[in-house]
Amino acid sequence: MSLRKRMSMLVIVDSCIVLFSIYIGYFLLYPIDNPFTDLFLITSSFTIFIAHHVLAMYFGLYRKVWEYASVRELWLIFKAVTISILVVAIVQAILPGEILFRALLITWMLHILLIGGSRLSWRVFRDSYISGEKFNEQRKRTLIIGAGSAGTMIARQLFKNMESPLQPIAFLDDDSKKKGLEIFNIRVLGGTEIIADAVKDLDIEHIIIAVPSMDKQTSTMLMQQCLDTGVHTQIMPLIEDLLTGKVSINEIRDVRIEDLLGREEVELDLASISSKLTNKKILITGAGGSIGSEICRQVARFDPSEIILLGHGENSIYTIDMELRQKVSPNTKIIPIIADVQDRNRIFDVVAEYKPDVMYHAAAHKHVPLMEYNPMEAVKNNIFGTKNVAEAADMFGVGYFVMISTDKAVNPPNIMGATKRFAEMIVQNLAKESTTKFAAVRFGNVLGSRGSVVPLFKKQIAAGGPITVTDPEMTRYFMTIPEASRLVIQAGTMASGGEVFVLDMGEPVKIVDLANNLIRLSGYSEEEIGVQFSGIRPGEKMFEELLDEKEIQSKYVFPKIHIGRATPISYGELTYVLDKLLDMTVDDMKVLLIGLANRKNVKQMLSEPVTVS
Repeated sequence: MSLRKRMSMLVIVDSCIVLFSIYIGYFLLYPIDNPFTDLFLITSSFTIFIAHHVLAMYFGLYRKVWEYASVRELWLIFKAVTISILVVAIVQAILPGEILFRALLITWMLHILLIGGSRLSWRVFRDSYISGEKFNEQRKRTLIIGAGSAGTMIARQLFKNMESPLQPIAFLDDDSKKKGLEIFNIRVLGGTEIIADAVKDLDIEHIIIAVPSMDKQTSTMLMQQCLDTGVHTQIMPLIEDLLTGKVSINEIRDVRIEDLLGREEVELDLASISSKLTNKKILITGAGGSIGSEICRQVARFDPSEIILLGHGENSIYTIDMELRQKVSPNTKIIPIIADVQDRNRIFDVVAEYKPDVMYHAAAHKHVPLMEYNPMEAVKNNIFGTKNVAEAADMFGVGYFVMISTDKAVNPPNIMGATKRFAEMIVQNLAKESTTKFAAVRFGNVLGSRGSVVPLFKKQIAAGGPITVTDPEMTRYFMTIPEASRLVIQAGTMASGGEVFVLDMGEPVKIVDLANNLIRLSGYSEEEIGVQFSGIRPGEKMFEELLDEKEIQSKYVFPKIHIGRATPISYGELTYVLDKLLDMTVDDMKVLLIGLANRKNVKQMLSEPVTVS
């Protein structure tokens, strides 16, 4: 129905209601008199008739969508009717000099009752019949966890949206005072401890978690409970995002694997970061990679004057270049640079030309088994590439240099971890005499990165399985890419020279548990996809460490950031090893680097016979 037809229909309905209310009120008080011969009554009718329509237009009563009427719309009706009655009272006081209070009171009550009833009748019809019939056709019986304002909003939205495939069946809420109550005829059955029983007893096919205010640890436990039922589970956005309009109630999303890490969001020291990055030139190596590209995104928030994207992969640099150009302020210049960190002359030329204030070195080879087969590439990229970039920063007076390291640098049995630990030593040694403030930041696996198991598991699930896991006891530390990148930037602002910052990765996660959760999140059971154990690959450890026992320093320098006591080798030993590395056999090189990373003496290592595991 068009707006014009809709308004015309409401004007006609309201006109009948206005006249009916006046004459019924008069009739109830004066049942014998003939109302149509009373000039006073006719004058009052004309006045209230005109006043009502003017006020209805003013308050927008003819433009409201009444199937979604709420208390706000009823309040507008109350104001419009009350003011129109007051206008009539004024007219009565002026013309005959007498106000018929009883007649006006009855007219006011009938007026509100009939106008409000006419508006709400459509909503009642819609909710009771049209929506109900639609819901009854659906099969996804939905359990809403949380009977507060968030859960109520979801239930209301599901009732309003006739196209929704979800039918609210019950609420669960840990507030014992709400047990047994009903919201939109949906009963609160009890607390979250009965999730499994409720799913079974009510044949629940869908769960929505609507408790956005709970802490991360509780939220993680609740999500895990829901996933263990095998029912598709979704969570709603933050209530403040809903209320401020950033997202809509329709943006309820599936539970993601990162939701199950149980990690509280860290609050950054924005003032200190801003002082280091705003209006500064920032260079990121490996800018097209998972961590490097996220560092670019996080840095861009602080309005640097230039972001220099340095990477070896043309497509990845092009992708992050195009993305940032759509997001950064007009004051920030994006400079894409195709260069290999192993090309010393090229790196020095780039740093000399752009003279960055801050450098983040994220370029590295990170795949443990792959580097076991290609150890010389790990040495050239991770060691000599880091040496080139760090020495360029030192020579051209870069203010801060932050190297991205790894938990695999702790007691490494593999060449990748050993080369990253040696790269840390290079950075630590440069920090001794340089005006550049060098630091390394060490953390574990990041979910969703190119080297993470998560993308591989998702591909295996999409192919129908099975998921391959190396060992049932294999564990790793995990954090999200944005969290890791933010903490890297925060740690860089605290560098005074030579620190190895270690990010708190929380509790280690069994890879097999990660695989099973991904299977459930994808809508399958473990039996449908299956998990196969393939055996530990070359160079892999069963458990990773973030700090060696000799490096442990329990005190935080910032929430979730430690400083490790990673001891570097001497400058003489460092240069001696660097001079010899490329001329050594692969076996000698692996033994030497792994030994050094495990704190063995250089001379001792060079004098021992080569033994390769």
